[in-house]
Amino acid sequence: MEHDLRLRAVARAIYDACYPSEEWTPVGFEEAERFKTIHYRQAVGAAQQARSVLNDKTVQPSLFAEQGCA
Repeated sequence: MEHDLRLRAVARAIYDACYPSEEWTPVGFEEAERFKTIHYRQAVGAAQQARSVLNDKTVQPSLFAEQGCA
């Protein structure tokens, strides 16, 4: 994911939120990324899903689409 820094940042945020300490996973994000651990792959998958939802215009229609002038 070196080429997509925003996706990497989202994956890291998800990783840190889901695995906040060594009780959850024995390695930090960078090491998990290097070894492609299951925890890392799950965070990347979640980041990819989040990106597709955030880019889908049908999920949240425009707030101003239904407003008319009074």
